[in-house]
Amino acid sequence: MEREKLGSRLGFILLSAGCAIGIGNVWKFPWMVGQYGGGLFVLVYLLFLIIMGVPIMTMEFAVGRASQKSPAKMFGTLTPQKRGWQTHGYAALVGNIILMMFYTVVSGWMLYYFVKMAKGDFVNQSASQVVTQHGQMMSDPVTQIIFTAIVVIIGTVVCMLGVKNSLEKVTKVLMIALLFIMIGLAIYCLTLSGAGEGLKFYFIPNFEYMAQNGITVFDVIEGAMKQAFFTLSLGIGSMAIFGSYLDKNRSLMGEAVNVAVLDTFVAITAGLIIFPACFTYNNGVVDAGPPLIFQTLPNIFSDMGVAGRILGSFFFIFLSFAALSTVFAVFENIFACVMDLTGWSRKKTSIICGIGLFILSIPCVLGFNVLAGFTPFGEDTAILDLEDFIVSNVILPIGSLVFVLFCTLKCGWGYDNFIEEANQGKGLKVKKWMKGYIKYVLPVLTLIFTIISIVTFFA
Repeated sequence: MEREKLGSRLGFILLSAGCAIGIGNVWKFPWMVGQYGGGLFVLVYLLFLIIMGVPIMTMEFAVGRASQKSPAKMFGTLTPQKRGWQTHGYAALVGNIILMMFYTVVSGWMLYYFVKMAKGDFVNQSASQVVTQHGQMMSDPVTQIIFTAIVVIIGTVVCMLGVKNSLEKVTKVLMIALLFIMIGLAIYCLTLSGAGEGLKFYFIPNFEYMAQNGITVFDVIEGAMKQAFFTLSLGIGSMAIFGSYLDKNRSLMGEAVNVAVLDTFVAITAGLIIFPACFTYNNGVVDAGPPLIFQTLPNIFSDMGVAGRILGSFFFIFLSFAALSTVFAVFENIFACVMDLTGWSRKKTSIICGIGLFILSIPCVLGFNVLAGFTPFGEDTAILDLEDFIVSNVILPIGSLVFVLFCTLKCGWGYDNFIEEANQGKGLKVKKWMKGYIKYVLPVLTLIFTIISIVTFFA
């Protein structure tokens, strides 16, 4: 079967960025900035994007483009005599599936909140009423299953219709709309009375805040490192699959930089929306953690009356677009793996995998109601936390380490092969002076990150 190709470079950048841009940018990044004291977290996060995120993304793109295969087959294709590497191809497929077992559910929450916000359900609601509405959603498995099914159906249909004719075109529209909406929201929020204080917290390191809340510099480094990897979806082949649809006209480090810049732009802009709003309507409380999106912000929009209804509707449709862009990308990764492994047609693969992913998402939904008694990590944890731990703390860091070692060790694909592939075409290339860092320093940093991700979770 001839390998599908993307229609344009812009399509590749937006597809790859769409995979990276998601709930991690708009939901997780702002509340982590709030919890870790503002400006210092942002600076450290940007540092790890540069020194680790971009090089590893370049490696994923290179492995995908050189092999012209999905993660399930790419390692075996490039090193057919070294079959041990192929194990991670299967692990990557499992990681993508587990990610969608909870990500489709959370994406359904975004759509649900958009509907409620557009209907005006949060207008003039008290803080306790907003929290009650959130609790009602979480305790209602039927509502969650319906919105999860909508997300799965949309993702399945878009991917079923093909890479160039559907996935690329839909993602272009979705991403451009997302960028326009969030820029408009940011401009509006920068006019709010608390914008100055919000921006000060956001961009200026506040060591006094850190000391008062018991936050150490190590805590900031750990959190920023994890967020840098999570936001770029590194380690499970989500970037490599789009590399496999790419031609040889552009060098890959330049493309990795473009994706990272676009991903970072969305994350930073999300903060420009959230922090001015929190300092204007929420007394500067920005460390609400995960409830920030579903409780704190709806309460803020409620206080704004009719304007809040309009602003909140745009905000949650923006969140929905961000979530769906990741769903499309990871669904494509899963479907491509299954097609490579089985030889099935795209239509058959899409239908079977779509049904399977919907069924696999149900335990996450039930974890907040019917199966609420199952608390894998103690009180206030659920099945989602277990699934998130497996992906974020185990498969992503270990997978990133595998890609780094595969591209640098002689017993893998090797540094010379990686450089030859990465530097083909026009654009920013991997420089000769980077060799020592990529071959010796980056693997150590990635190993340290892997150990930190697993050990500190249970600390």
